[in-house]
Amino acid sequence: MNSCKQRVAILGSTGSIGISTLEVIAKHPERFSVFGLSASTQVDKMLQQCVQFNPVFAVMASEAHGQELDRQCRLLALKTRVLWGTQSISMLAAHEQVDTVMAAIVGAAGLASCLAAARSGKRLLLANKEALVVGGDYFLQAVVAGGAKLLPIDSEHSAVFQSLPDDEKLWPQQIQKIILTASGGPFRQRDPTTFANITPEQACAHPNWVMGRKISVDSATMMNKALEVIEAKYLFGVPPSQIEVVIHPQSVIHSMVQYRDHSVVAQLGTPDMKVPIAYGLSWPDRIESGASALNFNTMADLSFESMQSCGHAQRFPGLQLAWDVLLAPPGSTAVLNAANEIAVAGFLAGAIRFDQIHKLNLETLNRLSPQPPGSLDDLLALDAQARSLAQQLMRGMAC
Repeated sequence: MNSCKQRVAILGSTGSIGISTLEVIAKHPERFSVFGLSASTQVDKMLQQCVQFNPVFAVMASEAHGQELDRQCRLLALKTRVLWGTQSISMLAAHEQVDTVMAAIVGAAGLASCLAAARSGKRLLLANKEALVVGGDYFLQAVVAGGAKLLPIDSEHSAVFQSLPDDEKLWPQQIQKIILTASGGPFRQRDPTTFANITPEQACAHPNWVMGRKISVDSATMMNKALEVIEAKYLFGVPPSQIEVVIHPQSVIHSMVQYRDHSVVAQLGTPDMKVPIAYGLSWPDRIESGASALNFNTMADLSFESMQSCGHAQRFPGLQLAWDVLLAPPGSTAVLNAANEIAVAGFLAGAIRFDQIHKLNLETLNRLSPQPPGSLDDLLALDAQARSLAQQLMRGMAC
């Protein structure tokens, strides 16, 4: 191993992925140093992280939050330089002294900084699936042009990556199918006719994973899995027809690869994001993650349910949208992502019901025919257009 520490920038450091990343880094001070952190609004958490990890830069999304963090850092005589704004976040992602970028900003807001890291040739740990869902081929072109190393952090895509041959040139000829597993979330067995009564608190109570509210709602609708199908298509270069989703309630098998000879390679582990985070940080090496080990002596049976069984197609209609938008004109994946972000925010705010999330996503896709995006400005304009339309449609829905 290189004797020099790997200098890490964590974008979204106060979220669940960011916190877990810092926990892994704290276990290996000889290998990693925190060069920079970014966050949206949680000044108190960011201040605590600055005290513990002493980053060179700390960036807040807004000027107001940045100035408050700067004031508190000065009171404590911290040496961390405080900045704010999206341009400063992208600056941190592309900084010449940064080796690795953990991209954990939720939603399309993280696209610009992901592109900056890709163009600068960083080791890019991608926990922001929207960079690929929104950016698509445009984002992948930036990765190739910059010479970046893209490593997936979503547990499912990390599992697929760990189950594939090291030589990417072998993937097209060896892969028969990528199988993404899904827990089914909190409503796997709930009667779909009662979905109108689901509250935000119920939707955010995931049975296996601890996540933020937006991602928890996506898991409850299985829109997170739709986004992961889109992400898998771009990450692994397989056609949509070679991606399958199965429900695996125990969340022990995180995903699988079926090969041409019909053998299946799977990655297993406890449902703890520190496992894929540690692998991304240390790849191709492996380090202690801090997650609990599987105990096969006490493990319950592993079970699977197809999306065609048990009424799951009625429970999770949004999942099919992944294949629909991948076969639609370029930019459709960005429209779906934008509409879903508006729909989930509306549900959490009480503006629409849980069962109206899919309706709003579908209606936005039906109303908007995107032009193929060819630049970041095109992607941001399409994202804004889809959000505006979704907001308009949402106002017409009766909760």
